Amino acid sequence: MKRSVNSSSSSKEFFMKKNFIIVISGLIIFFSNSVYSQIGTSLTKTGTTSAQFLKIGVGSRALGMGGAFTASATDVTSIYWNPGGLAYVNSREVIFNHVDWLLDVKFDHAAFGMQVGDIGTIGAFVSVLSMGDMLVRTIEKPEGTGELFSAGAMTIGLSYARSLTDDFSIGFNAKYIREYIWNESAIGFAVDIGTLYRILFLNETRLGASISNFGTKMKLQGRDILKLTTAGPGGGNVINTEHQLDAFDLPLLFRVGIAVDVVKTASSRLTSEINAIHPNDNTEYLNTGLEYSWNEMIFLRAGYKSLFEKDTEQGFTLGAGVDYRMYGLISLKVDYAYQDFGRLKNVHYFTLGVRF
Repeated sequence: MKRSVNSSSSSKEFFMKKNFIIVISGLIIFFSNSVYSQIGTSLTKTGTTSAQFLKIGVGSRALGMGGAFTASATDVTSIYWNPGGLAYVNSREVIFNHVDWLLDVKFDHAAFGMQVGDIGTIGAFVSVLSMGDMLVRTIEKPEGTGELFSAGAMTIGLSYARSLTDDFSIGFNAKYIREYIWNESAIGFAVDIGTLYRILFLNETRLGASISNFGTKMKLQGRDILKLTTAGPGGGNVINTEHQLDAFDLPLLFRVGIAVDVVKTASSRLTSEINAIHPNDNTEYLNTGLEYSWNEMIFLRAGYKSLFEKDTEQGFTLGAGVDYRMYGLISLKVDYAYQDFGRLKNVHYFTLGVRF
């Protein structure tokens, strides 16, 4: 009887590993075909998608590693990078992320994850992009009409992840997306999916893959799209017309990553990760990163983002963090990341996390 149970468990694990290899192979083939399809063209399709704020990364740990986090994502920030990693959140976690983005744009993100017994791990998240009020200017009044308008974007969603074996997990996000400017707004819906597989006997190698922002197109709608036009003798006829605006795809991202603990002792760990990313609105690129940990309390990070990508100012990144156990099972984590944006100067990220 015992032998039968062990045999069943081994067969299940073999089946899951086989399925994972099939899924990853299929994704790699898709990625490779996309690469070859772009050979011979100089077009990058930059600026052809909506909701660009969805490409702003979250979590200073990941950003300090150059955004190379698809295979290392095992905390609540995995909701963004790889939902499959959320399955390894074995308590309750909450994070708050803030960044003064380029120019006067601000970006804030909050997320929560909690394990629910054998059901799996559930999560929720919200991201908000905002900027200050601006003057309404017209051709007749270039200095301003006295009115103010604002623009921004937000996304809110739910997550679910589950470990199918001890070393293989899968996760999903479903999210609502909204962008607005003055009286116009665009709404969309999308899903994310991610998987994570650990090979513990190979220096705890992790393989991760995710697809983000697979969903509907977005199109601006609002009262300013409508226009009253006069026609006929003396302008006696009033025609209600509507400007025709295009609908744009969401910024679809496909990520594949591998992470390896290059050094691991009782007190120190050095993790290296490399990610390959295929976007639908630019060329393929690589993210690379390193993380050094001392007693899993003090962290130093470095990376390079968007290597080989055209039409980008992103590059070198640095980061640091502290994970402090306050009392009992409650711990506080503070992370910081710096990112060079070339001619656009630099960006500083701050993240506060609590586990309880």
